Amino acid sequence: MSFISVTDAQRAEMLNTCGASSIDDLFADIPHSLAPSPSAKEFFNTDGLSELETLTECEQLAEANNTRLISFLGGGFYDHFIPAAVDAITSRSEFYTAYTPYQPELSQGTLQAIYEYQSLICRLTGMEVSNASLYDGGTAIVEACKMALAATDRRVVVIDTGVNPIYGKMLKSHTVNLGIDIVEIDAMYNGTLDREAINSSIDGKTAAVVLQNPNFFGIIDDHSDIVDKCKNAGAIAIQSVNPLALALIKSPGEQGFDIAVGEGQPLGIPLSFGGPYLGIIGANKSLARKMPGRIVAKTTDASGRDGFVLSLQAREQHIRREKATSNICSNEALCALRAHAYLSLIGKQGLVDVATLCRNKAAYLRERIKESIPSIRMYDDVPTFNEFVIELPINAGTCVEIMLRKGFAAGIPIRKYYNYEGADKALLVAVTEKRTRAEIDAFVDALREVV
Repeated sequence: MSFISVTDAQRAEMLNTCGASSIDDLFADIPHSLAPSPSAKEFFNTDGLSELETLTECEQLAEANNTRLISFLGGGFYDHFIPAAVDAITSRSEFYTAYTPYQPELSQGTLQAIYEYQSLICRLTGMEVSNASLYDGGTAIVEACKMALAATDRRVVVIDTGVNPIYGKMLKSHTVNLGIDIVEIDAMYNGTLDREAINSSIDGKTAAVVLQNPNFFGIIDDHSDIVDKCKNAGAIAIQSVNPLALALIKSPGEQGFDIAVGEGQPLGIPLSFGGPYLGIIGANKSLARKMPGRIVAKTTDASGRDGFVLSLQAREQHIRREKATSNICSNEALCALRAHAYLSLIGKQGLVDVATLCRNKAAYLRERIKESIPSIRMYDDVPTFNEFVIELPINAGTCVEIMLRKGFAAGIPIRKYYNYEGADKALLVAVTEKRTRAEIDAFVDALREVV
C-alpha cells in the first residue's frame, strides 16, 4: 500500500488542534542539553547510520555492560550453567514463535511440552497436579494465597519473614484491595524460623501459612510439624522452594504441604538482567480447580490416538468472571520449555550432581572464610544449601562497592530488605556449580583485604 504524506494544510490543522504554532513547539519541553539538534527539522533530517555502523555502535554499547564480574549473588536468582542444547531446542521456530495454544489441533507440540513440564514439576515437588506455569516466583505465592482464600473462605495469611522479601512485598501489593490480614512472623536472630510464634499464630481464622525452603537466608528446614498444625486448624500450607535444592532435600509433598511454589530460574533460564522468569506452582488434587491459569491434559481422539488438550482453564476469559480463580491470562510457556529441556537433558542424577556441587562449594567457601578472616561472623548452627549470611566488621554496602572494583559481585546487603539490628553489616553470599576453587579462593583473598 502506498504511503501518502501529510499535506502542509493537514499539518497546520493538526498543529492548530494541538495548540502549537510549529513542529518545534511540540519538542519545546526537551532540555537543550538533551536535544540532538537545535530544531525538529534538523532532528528528522539527520542522516542515519548504515547497518554496519549501527551494529558496531550497538556492540560497543553492549561491551560497556560486560564487566566480567565473578558473581556470588543469590537471593532467589542464580548464575547457573545452562547446557547449549537448551538454547538450541527452545530457539526452534516451532516453539519460539508459538503463541498461547488455544487451538489444540494446531499446537500439539507445544501442548505436549507443557504436559511434560507439568509432569516434571509434579515429580520434583511431590505434588499431584501442576499448571502450565505462572509469571515468576512472587506471582506464584500470590496465586497460592488466593487459592487458599477461596478454598477456606478465610481472610488471614501468615507468612514467615524468611520468605523472599521481594515475594512478601508482591503479596501485599497484589492483595491490598482484597481485605485480608497478612501476619508477618519475624525470623530468629540467626535467620531460622520462629516455630513458637508461627504455631501460636495458626488458628481457626487462618487461611494459609507461607514458608520457604531454603529460606532467603539460605537455611534448610523440615516444616512437617508446622504442616500438621495447619491441617489441624484447617489452614492451607504453602511452601516456596528452590527447585534445584529439591534434588537433595525433602520435597513439599514429602512434608505434607498443600501447595508448592517456586522460582524456576535455576532450571536453565538465564538471569537476563531480571527476567523473564518462571513461576512454578503445584498442588494436591483437591485444589486443582482452584488453580490459576491452565492445565494441559493427555487424552485420546476418536481413533484412539494420544492427544493433548487444555483441560482446565479457570480464568476470566474462559468462564464466568465471578467463578474465575484469577485474572492470570498467560503462562511463561517459553521459560517453562527451557526448564523442561534443562531437566530432561540433565536427568535425575545430573540434578543431584549439580545440587551437590552447589552445596559443597558453598561449604568450601564457608570454611575458607572461617580460616582466613576471623573478624567475619557466621552462624554455624544452621544447615544451608548454596548460600548463607556473613556478618562483616564493616558496612556490607561499602564492602560490596569495593569488591565490585576488584571484579566480584560479592552478594546482597541484607539491609536492602531487613531492618533488624546488625543488618548493616550482614551480607548474603551465594555459590553455584559455576564457581571454581580458584575463583572462591580469589574471592576470599579480596574479601580479606577489604575487611
